[in-house]
Amino acid sequence: MFFLKDLPTRRMIESYSGHYDTDPDTIRDGLTLLRRASLLIRRLDAYFARHGFSQLRFLFLIVIDRETDRDSLTVGEITERLDVSGPVVARTLRMLLDDGLVTKMTDEDDSRIRHIALTPEGRDRLTAILPGYFRIIADEMDGKAP
Repeated sequence: MFFLKDLPTRRMIESYSGHYDTDPDTIRDGLTLLRRASLLIRRLDAYFARHGFSQLRFLFLIVIDRETDRDSLTVGEITERLDVSGPVVARTLRMLLDDGLVTKMTDEDDSRIRHIALTPEGRDRLTAILPGYFRIIADEMDGKAP
């Protein structure tokens, strides 16, 4: 998160950038990007919360669902696709299993490998959340964000 509400003035950026050999416009653009991204993440977090979800739970489901030629992923594959640690993936997996949104199956060839798939309820929840998710992102990109 980027917690700065008011971005520094151009004069302030110029005073700092003069010491660090940076372009003030580049710094201003970067700070603006950080602020917009932070506000977007907050809107998404609030949206997910209204649906009893978190960004991580949503992303966990979406990385499974986006595989067009497969119905499941291994826990290792999910961990590789998410920018969180293995223990966080394990905790999230337990919650999703408890909520009945995913199912876990043992690999036929290697009993150490677990395959994770969406349940029909998980797919329904994801399908219900996606339109609002895309709307929030589209509004931000179109400059319609509140």
